[in-house]
Amino acid sequence: MATMSESITPNSQAHDSGTPAATTTAVDVETRQGVRFPTRWTAISSALVVLLCVLALILVPIPFVARSPGQTVDLLSTNEQGKPMIQIDGLTARHSEGEMRMTTVSITRADSRLSLAEALVDRIRRDHDVLQREAIYPPGRSPQQVNAEESYMMDTSQRDAAVAALRAAGQPVTEMPMVNAVSAAGPAHGKLEPGDLIEKVDGKPVASLVFVVLRNSTRKTIAVTTVSSVSDRRAPAVGITVDTGYRYAPTITYGIPADIVGPSAGLAMALSIYQMVAPNDLIGSLRIAGTGSISPDGNVVAIGGVQEKISGAERDGAKIFLVPAGNCLDISGVQTSMRLVKVSSLKDAIAAIQKIRAGGAGVPHC
Repeated sequence: MATMSESITPNSQAHDSGTPAATTTAVDVETRQGVRFPTRWTAISSALVVLLCVLALILVPIPFVARSPGQTVDLLSTNEQGKPMIQIDGLTARHSEGEMRMTTVSITRADSRLSLAEALVDRIRRDHDVLQREAIYPPGRSPQQVNAEESYMMDTSQRDAAVAALRAAGQPVTEMPMVNAVSAAGPAHGKLEPGDLIEKVDGKPVASLVFVVLRNSTRKTIAVTTVSSVSDRRAPAVGITVDTGYRYAPTITYGIPADIVGPSAGLAMALSIYQMVAPNDLIGSLRIAGTGSISPDGNVVAIGGVQEKISGAERDGAKIFLVPAGNCLDISGVQTSMRLVKVSSLKDAIAAIQKIRAGGAGVPHC
């Protein structure tokens, strides 16, 4: 019909001298009317296809997550409830004029999904990144398992930061066996708890064991009936795993927001504790931020999202950023007004801050 419509033109009318003009006009109108209906349905169908594509962009999830600068927290300040971010009892704690900010990244939650449209927007935004989902959330783990693991890593980081800081400040710290986990099917369930420091185990390992443990600085004596080990039926077991724990005099509690999890605030927490209990004021009025997980002996380990954390720290007014040495390659080309200081350990970080306050000579940089 389209070809037919195109053949009925003023030039055609001029050659068809035997046909009245009115008749030609009527055929022309009828033909155009015939074409109108399929053209209308084609337009409607095309619009529906476009609409479905738009909805797919908005709604269909893809196997990626978005990462962007998150909040920073001054660990030498108080939280929204007016409580210290870090509370130390049992030692005289220093009040500080400066700031020591822990940094975070905002990332798509384990129980949420990223759409293609959101991923495209995050990919082109400055200081945002899009990563494969399995790089952050390993397959086969539920959101509840992921959250539990990240919370455990934060708890471990808080403990290790306290140990490293107290050791650096010259405070006595004693290594002890610690209950790491308790089997729900074992005889110790409901008696021993993860985190119990084992002072002594009395009795012969035949029918029962008597544990003397420290739980929240309180000594408890607990009898546990043994059962046969699963791996060796002749060996007694109580259903616990043991790791290295630590005993020290002060009680250290944290008021950090509960939605902040993971291990990467270890260095910032250790420096904050050191600042509070060390003989001399380390930070003064400096505005410092940093990242990096920490071990009980003070070694600083590289983390993820360092570029986003640098951006968040600069946004919130930090002037110095402590970068784990293992992350230096990750910040190549990063533009920032902050001073980026390379650290491999808590000792390095303390020395670098002291040099900055003394004039800045010899401070290592990435």
